[in-house]
Amino acid sequence: MKYAVIAAGEGSRLAAEGIDSPKPLVRVAGEMLIDRLIRVFMDNDAEEIVVICNDLTTQVSHHLLDIQQNGLKGRPVPLRFVVKSTPSSMHSFYEISRYLTDGPFCLTTVDTIFRPEEFKEYVSALKESVEKGIDGLMGVTDYIDDEKPLYVDVDESNNDIKAFLDKSDTCRFISGGIYGLTPRAIDTLTACIERGDSRMRNFQRALVADGLSLKAFNFSKVLDIDHASDIKKAEDFLK
Repeated sequence: MKYAVIAAGEGSRLAAEGIDSPKPLVRVAGEMLIDRLIRVFMDNDAEEIVVICNDLTTQVSHHLLDIQQNGLKGRPVPLRFVVKSTPSSMHSFYEISRYLTDGPFCLTTVDTIFRPEEFKEYVSALKESVEKGIDGLMGVTDYIDDEKPLYVDVDESNNDIKAFLDKSDTCRFISGGIYGLTPRAIDTLTACIERGDSRMRNFQRALVADGLSLKAFNFSKVLDIDHASDIKKAEDFLK
């Protein structure tokens, strides 16, 4: 299984609240966000980890280079990284998509916090789904603590995803920002870029419009680190 991380954001809200580190290097429970993801991915049989970071600061790229050359705490990591600033997360995904065309992969953003034991169950379910011909297994949660959540309309009888919505009074789930996909999704991504779409939520809508079969996997809780206060929330959650 390949894993990919979008770590190209500037973390401007964190910086405005006094957090000096670039977002990928922000520590939660003493561990950098990017290191935490790499560790979890390695614990789930990563054959390659692909990361994109921006070119506005050299701290992140230097840290990734150190991991590539020396491993993570001495543990060798099959890491590939791209240094490029992009206008959106979807564009960041597109920049690394060329390395994700030969099999199923799991993509997330660098500040996504989840329980490792649930993620292990998710990876197992993703592999089973791919074997059954499903095009994607999307992480969802009914824990809503997001400024602009993306609601996911799920048929709870079979976990099929029917739609992604900006607003809903009836949807139980929102997107957790964890995307398990097959290479077929890259065709949809390329079409989105070519017609000038932006934002990951528009890409997800395009997956549905293109007829890809998507199922939902329910995480008990998924958190993002957008504000300084989110760091303590994440630490309390992981305890």
